[in-house]
Amino acid sequence: MQNSNPPNPNPNQNPSPDPVESLITGPARVLLVDDEPGIRTAVQAYFEDEGFAVSTASDGEEGWQKAQAEMPDVVLSDVMMPRMDGFGLLKRLREDERLGGTPVIFLTAKGMTSDRIAGFRAGVDDYIPKPFDPDELVARVRNVVQRQERLLREAARYADTDMGQMAKQITEIRSMLQGGNNKKGIAPANHSFTPREASVLQLVAEGLMNKEIARQLETSIRNVEKYVSRLFAKTGTSSRTELVRYALENALVE
Repeated sequence: MQNSNPPNPNPNQNPSPDPVESLITGPARVLLVDDEPGIRTAVQAYFEDEGFAVSTASDGEEGWQKAQAEMPDVVLSDVMMPRMDGFGLLKRLREDERLGGTPVIFLTAKGMTSDRIAGFRAGVDDYIPKPFDPDELVARVRNVVQRQERLLREAARYADTDMGQMAKQITEIRSMLQGGNNKKGIAPANHSFTPREASVLQLVAEGLMNKEIARQLETSIRNVEKYVSRLFAKTGTSSRTELVRYALENALVE
């Protein structure tokens, strides 16, 4: 790891930057996965000095376990590691309902264009060859985290739009069905919902906003949007109001 800018001994001359805040609480959480102890120690110390909260893992398998337990804001991972390599870790993250939207940056000695292309095709967000300048690494991670935060806030703002009107429509739909076509005795429609999709559908029918659903299910707003899109596709609906009506008429929710 190269550092052309040694630490300034005078803190008043070059103050530390403000910590990068996570959308949930506290500083942004970085999970560093690398089988080289020296890299882990140096990168962790540098990022913590920059205001990040950092945890480390020595290979992809340990990284996967820590990612599930800690829900990091960004994952920095080496590619060539024992037990599970970076591609294996990336695959598990992308397939997980809670971690699928987590930004992942590969750190690797491989610098060939074909390797970078393989990483991007697998779903990696950035690719930094070793040796790297720590200032550039921090800047890239900060960029990825802030971009993710902007996307999540925009999704939350969009999700909150007209939620009051939607709640009113849901109440009207429920009243109409209870007054006319009571759903007792109706067999639920046959849909292959995953447990998480079924949970999202129930919460949407209760009138919850995306950020409230994300909080209850301990996932990201981005993932909630993904589940809602899947529900649209599986039910043939195109709006939340249509989705709720369909779910109530077919006894898919309580």
